[in-house]
Amino acid sequence: MSNDISKDLRESTARKEAPPIEPQPLPAQGAAAAGARDAIRPLADATYDRIVASGDIRTSNSPLYVGVRLKFAVALAASAGWFALSVWVALPWITELSGLVGRALALMIVGGIALVPGFMNAFLIMSLMLDRRPSRRDVDRYPAVSILIAAYNEEASIADTLRSIAHQNYPGEFEVFVIDDGSRDRTAAIVGALEYEWLHLICQPVNAGKSAALNRGLREASNDIIVTLDGDSYLYRDALRNLVGRYLSDPPNTRAVAGTMLVRNSRRSWVTKAQEWDYFHGIAAIKRVQSLYQGTLVAQGAFSIYDRAALKEAGGWADCVGEDIVLTWALLGRGYRVGHAEDACCFTNAPDTLRQFIRQRQRWARGMIEAFRTFPRILLKRRLSTLFVWWNLLFPWLDLAYTLFFIPGMVLALFGVYWVAGPMTLALLPMALLVNYVMYHVGSQMFAHNGLRVRRNVGGFLVYAFVYSLILQPACVAGYFSEILGLRKSWGTK
Repeated sequence: MSNDISKDLRESTARKEAPPIEPQPLPAQGAAAAGARDAIRPLADATYDRIVASGDIRTSNSPLYVGVRLKFAVALAASAGWFALSVWVALPWITELSGLVGRALALMIVGGIALVPGFMNAFLIMSLMLDRRPSRRDVDRYPAVSILIAAYNEEASIADTLRSIAHQNYPGEFEVFVIDDGSRDRTAAIVGALEYEWLHLICQPVNAGKSAALNRGLREASNDIIVTLDGDSYLYRDALRNLVGRYLSDPPNTRAVAGTMLVRNSRRSWVTKAQEWDYFHGIAAIKRVQSLYQGTLVAQGAFSIYDRAALKEAGGWADCVGEDIVLTWALLGRGYRVGHAEDACCFTNAPDTLRQFIRQRQRWARGMIEAFRTFPRILLKRRLSTLFVWWNLLFPWLDLAYTLFFIPGMVLALFGVYWVAGPMTLALLPMALLVNYVMYHVGSQMFAHNGLRVRRNVGGFLVYAFVYSLILQPACVAGYFSEILGLRKSWGTK
């Protein structure tokens, strides 16, 4: 172990207390490394402003290859057809509701709780059915990597996080920087007692926030590829190798790749049991579809890889609540591609109390508003993934409609008043079931490929299916208004 006061931050990366790996050729240094990096990741130029062209890049090894543009067109046509059918079926509902609340409000309610979500789900289903993950290229020499871990009061988990790194069979050099951001517990002491030669401890004098900690680590890092990891995350086998391999194999304008986050403490409480399905089902599937169309919208700080030069070009991590989404949009706004490595699995401790969960999702909602404030012009970017940016713009409306109308509508339905929720809402069930089946099928295939098994968690799924949105969407609404009103921000739960 070394720290920023007593030892050089550029020590050898030989690992202790880890399984031995086969000797590998040392990565090129200096001018040779710069030349290799430029060959792998050529700098963006004006052509990347027309990044839709990356949709022409082959992203599957299937002999019956369908281009990304055609996949997008098919998925869009199918979802538009579903939307038209839904509008036709919902006309009596809209007419009846208009007599009670007026035409405009009726359209807002029905559109927000049924029509637009149905369109989105249809698009996701078609995209997942058309998606074929490209295999990674064979890499002769894996590049050196710098791993940054911003830690605040992580004494319960930081040792496990570092142990998971030690057990990675990564065939290249790496260094790890734990940036203790003014922790009030024993985080720094635990890290300081570990004897991994690749490990460096940096102690911030005060709690300055996650973005400040990551930017400090970026200044100290010596490699051109940066990986971020949370202090309570645990890398599954070959996660680092798979993440770097996906980054090297993706189209040449890729500057970041998000790993796959899964819940480690899923047995802790009913809150974590439900989140296990959210991470496995919803979040992973959405990232996969966004990556298919050349633009994952969030390379989460919990486990992602970045090009160092692109990080500096974007100004590093901004001082805000949603620093990872703001950074990702900064990269997308510059015409770069952000990918997703579905088999680079990282297990994290999800919030295990309802209060922590609500605070986390409020922070995520605030981060989205921050991103729109910082990069409003991303809505005008000519690329396939801009569709998902527009979806994000609609989320406040959808969450508000669900919170203010659908939830009270279900209460009214219990008393036989079917103004909002009633027999017509049963028409949504087939689409919901199909979405869940497709997401489960895709996710379970990835699990099987990585030697994982989907845990039997029926209770968690029932909470996820029938209760989760009743908590999640009001929490998001509170987050949107907190950001709009400029309420106090804090690092808080990740």
